Amino acid sequence: MNLHGWIIYNGNLPGNKFLDFAQWIQAAATRKNSTTTIYKNNELLSYLGIGQLEVLRQDKNKLPDYVVFADKDIYLAKQLEYLGVPVFNSAEAIDISDDKIATYQRLAVKNLPIPRTIIAPKIFVSGQLDKTTVQLAMESLGFPMIIKESFGSFGEQVYLIYTEEELYKMVESLQGKAFMFQEFISSSYGNDLRLQVVGDEVVAAMKRSASDDFRANVTAGGTMTAYKPTQQEEKLAIAATQAIGADFAGIDLLFGPNNSPIVCEINSNAHIRNMFDCTNINVADYIIGYILNRLN
Repeated sequence: MNLHGWIIYNGNLPGNKFLDFAQWIQAAATRKNSTTTIYKNNELLSYLGIGQLEVLRQDKNKLPDYVVFADKDIYLAKQLEYLGVPVFNSAEAIDISDDKIATYQRLAVKNLPIPRTIIAPKIFVSGQLDKTTVQLAMESLGFPMIIKESFGSFGEQVYLIYTEEELYKMVESLQGKAFMFQEFISSSYGNDLRLQVVGDEVVAAMKRSASDDFRANVTAGGTMTAYKPTQQEEKLAIAATQAIGADFAGIDLLFGPNNSPIVCEINSNAHIRNMFDCTNINVADYIIGYILNRLN
């Protein structure tokens, strides 16, 4: 049975990185004899009314057999799920992955290794974070310390703080935003691992390094080399993916003491071109293969 899928990416973001991901998925689907249509999320409008639940679109084509959702528009993803369309990753998995606090909570519940983390109390719109909170964070985590916003991509919205003065200034600047205080894993300064998980398998991995930044993100200037993960690293990456209910994900691991792996982040829509350039492994083929096997 030849299945037809939709591939949805964000139509409002600058650059072609997200379209590129969609095109890689589309090419992989074609190789598996599955036809696909690429849509921007703003070409599909969720419509609600009394007894009505639809996705409005210009072409009026029927709903697909599956969706690869390369976006964070969880309302649209959920609308498609309500209409009975299998969505990969699910709206819930994308939502948790996009929210780093929610991600760390899921990982902690599963007893998976993460940096020690203190969630900043919620401030609505504006207001002063109580000084006792900041003092407790300093006493518990020490310096240097990471301040990490709950929402952010490509290593942005992550700050390395060295002093009490810097800490108070940063906290002041983050009024109204969800963020956390986090232990700095000094043993992983400028280095991390990206393991790409599909289903219950690590299909590709690379090590990322930066010479002049505590973050190793390639987008921020880091370099990458192909990497053979240990059994412990693979097991952790798969467990982290399953902890948020994702079908596939890019798992970022830090090098903890004695090189023990620690989960840094989970990316439900990790870009796969860098992984291909580094390892010559096309993750899109694994993603489409996994989806079609699930559906058939």
